[in-house]
Amino acid sequence: MSSHYDVLGVSPEATGEEIKKAYRKLARTLHPDVNPGEDAAERFKAVTHAYEVLSDPQKRHVYDTTGNENGTDTGFGGYTGQGFAFQDIFDTFFGGGGSAGPASRVRRGQDALISVRIELRDAVFGVNKRLEVDTAVVCPTCDGSCCRPGTHPERCDICGGSGQVQRAVRSILGQVMTTAPCGSCEGFGTIIKDPCNECNGQGRIRSRRSLTVKVPAGVATGTRIQLAGQGEAGPAGGPAGDLYVEIRVNPDPMFVREGDDLHATLSVPMTAAALGTELTLETYDGTQDIDVKAGTQSGEVITMRGLGVTHLRGYGRGDLKVHLQVETPTKMDAAQEELLRQLAKLRGEQYTEGKLVASGGMFAKLRDKLGNL
Repeated sequence: MSSHYDVLGVSPEATGEEIKKAYRKLARTLHPDVNPGEDAAERFKAVTHAYEVLSDPQKRHVYDTTGNENGTDTGFGGYTGQGFAFQDIFDTFFGGGGSAGPASRVRRGQDALISVRIELRDAVFGVNKRLEVDTAVVCPTCDGSCCRPGTHPERCDICGGSGQVQRAVRSILGQVMTTAPCGSCEGFGTIIKDPCNECNGQGRIRSRRSLTVKVPAGVATGTRIQLAGQGEAGPAGGPAGDLYVEIRVNPDPMFVREGDDLHATLSVPMTAAALGTELTLETYDGTQDIDVKAGTQSGEVITMRGLGVTHLRGYGRGDLKVHLQVETPTKMDAAQEELLRQLAKLRGEQYTEGKLVASGGMFAKLRDKLGNL
C-alpha cells in the first residue's frame, strides 16, 4: 500500500508548501471534469485524503510515528482537517450532494397517533370502534395542486425549471463551479404565483373526519393498531401517512387481568365455606355456577377454563380464576355468640375468659410435634 507521500509524489521531508503545491497539481489533473476515467474519482479521493493528513501538523506527526493512515491515535478518525474537510472538497466538486433535478412538491404525509379507551369486555372479545380524528386532508378546492382553480405552477425564470443554480467559488484549486438549490423557487423548479385561498398553497387543510377501527380481541393497554394511509395527507396532495391507534383499557369493577387470565374475588360466609355451597358469578360469558366444597379455606382458587381473554396471537382463551375469601362475622348478637361457643365446645375448643385454651385437636398435635424436637 502506497504511503501518503507516494500518493502526492513528495518526499517525507517535504515542507507544507511543497505538499500543498503537489496536491493542487494532482487535484487539477484528476478532477473528473478534466479526467473522465473510471478511476479518476477514487484517485482524487486518495490524493485528497493524503493531503488532509499531511497538511495537518498534528495528524502528520501521528502518521509519521504510528503509520495510522488517518493520522489519529485511535485509528478511526474521519476525514476532518483544519480549515476544511475532505467531504467539503468533494461536495465542492460534485455539487454538495444536491439533486440532479428539481425537487418534488409532493411528499408523503406524517404518521399520526391517537389514543382510544375501551372496556375490558371489548379487550376480551374485540370491538369495532368509531373514531373522530383531526388530521390534514387533501384540499377539496385545489385537489392538492396548491394553485387557485384554473391556474397552474409556472416555470421558474431564475433556474429555468431545473431547481438548481450554479455559482463560482474560489478554493485551493482555483475557481470552481458549485450547484445549489434555487433560492427563488426553493428547488422546485416552478413558482406558484396564484396559490389556493383555502389551503394557502399547501395542497392540504386540517379537517375532522370519522372512521371505524376494528379492535381485535386480546389487545391490552399500550397495543398499537396501524391503519395504513389514514394519517396526515402529504403536501401538494402527497400520499397520507399511517394512523396509529393506541389502546387504553379501562379498569373493570369485577375482574382484574393478568396476561390472558382474568381474576375475580368472591366473598363466602364462614358457615357456607364450612358446609359447602354453590355460588353464581356473572361473567363475560354469562352466569356461571361455582361449586364451593365443604371446608373451603380463605385464599383457595377455583379455575374456570377458557373464560379469560382471547389470545391476541393464536387460538383459544385464557382462564378465569376465582379467589375465595371466607368472611368471618364481626358483629354478632348474644344468641349467635352462644351458638358459636356450643360449636367450639363440640369441637373440643375450650375458651376461658375469651381465650382459647390449647387442649386436644390441633393444639395437641402441635404440642406433640414440638415435644419430639
